[in-house]
Formats: sequence, C-alpha cells, structure tokens
Amino acid sequence: MGNHSEREEKKVSNIRILVVEDDPDILHLLIYTLRSAGFNVLSNQDGYEALNAVRIHHPDLIILDLMIPGIDGFEVCKELKRNSVTRSIPVIMLTARGEEIDRIVGLELGADDYVVKPFSPRELLLRIRAILRRSTPETTAESSYWQNEGFQVDLEAHKVSINGEDVPLTATEFKLLAELIRNRGKVQTRDQLLDKVWGYRFEGYARTVDTHVRRLRQKISPYSEWVETVRGVGYRFKG
Repeated sequence: MGNHSEREEKKVSNIRILVVEDDPDILHLLIYTLRSAGFNVLSNQDGYEALNAVRIHHPDLIILDLMIPGIDGFEVCKELKRNSVTRSIPVIMLTARGEEIDRIVGLELGADDYVVKPFSPRELLLRIRAILRRSTPETTAESSYWQNEGFQVDLEAHKVSINGEDVPLTATEFKLLAELIRNRGKVQTRDQLLDKVWGYRFEGYARTVDTHVRRLRQKISPYSEWVETVRGVGYRFKG
C-alpha cells in the first residue's frame, strides 16, 4: 500500500501547473492548494509573462484569471489555442466574472473549464484531476479506431482527421466526441456527458456541454449533422 501511495505522489509531482493570477491573496491560496495536493506549481501575474512561461516550461495545465495586466485572459487563451504547440494544454479560466456570456465566450475560445470566484479549493482540485484524466489517452477492449466515409477517429492516439486533414481538438472536445461515438445511436443526456467527460455534475453547468458540442460541430464540418440534438434530452451521434 505504501509503495502505491509513493508512486501516486511521484506521478502527481511530475505534473506542472501554471497559475496566472494577479491578486496576491488568491495567488497564494492557489499555490498553497496545488502544492499541498502534490503538484509542481509555476505562477505569473501578467498575460505576456504567462505566454512566455508557457513557451519555456510547457505546463500540463493552466489556471488562468481573466482580469490580468498586459493582455487579458481571453487573449491569452486565444493565443494558446491558435498555436499548434500549445493548443493541447488544458486551460481552466478562473474569474469573478460569472455571467453566462463570459463563460460561453471562454469556452468558445477553447477553455476546458470555467470556475467562478469565490471558489472552493476542493472543487477546483476535483476539476483539475478530471481534466488531467481526460487528457490522458485511454485504452479500451473495443476497437480503438473508428471510420465512416471521410471521418476517421483514432481513439487510442487521440487523433481525428476528415478527408485526410487533421482536425485539432482539445482534450475535452476529443473526449466528448469519443463518448458520443462509443454510444452512437444512443441518446446521451447532458448530465451523463458531464459525468463521463468532465468527471462531475454541478448545477448550472449543462450549458458547458452545449457550448462544447457547438464548437465540436464547427470543427468536424462537413459531418456536424452527425451530432444530433435530441430536444429537451441531450445528444446522439448518428454517424
């Protein structure tokens, strides 16, 4: 039992998280929370410095405040997601701006999750661990390769291509697509998808699923209609 615990601790300590936050009290809380959980933590308080830190250290996950000096968190996220080198790094937006439009804009830009201040450190850790789990390729007993017409998905390698062209999906978008494909023909409710893809269920976060589905459809065009909306229930993959 002791050896297993040591292996888990070593595994977590190899995970590097970049915290971008300009409020000293919140920054201290985040660093303390993450280091207490065993993570390797880097921090920045400026948007430009954060982008530079990402290029140098290539963290495994970024916690990004929106209202920061330099360039704001939205612009930082936009820059990260349009760069092929940093696109796959998961981003959790952390902000006092809790309006639905802000959350939707953040998710549309490619953020994997959106946490509103004041936040629960325990909930934040749960979300971090859920994102890290879905960023790791899973091996299953079923076929790891799916194809229909020009749409190809390698479930083990986390690769998607359409008509021979690679489709850049975030870890969350890929996990969502994989879950829909594995259950193709069956309706998946928003709560089921939150549980299976995000690893949690919180009231008010069903719109998170809708936003990711909308972005997924944009990326897998011309097969977007294969992700069917079942009104009042959820989604079904028809491919």
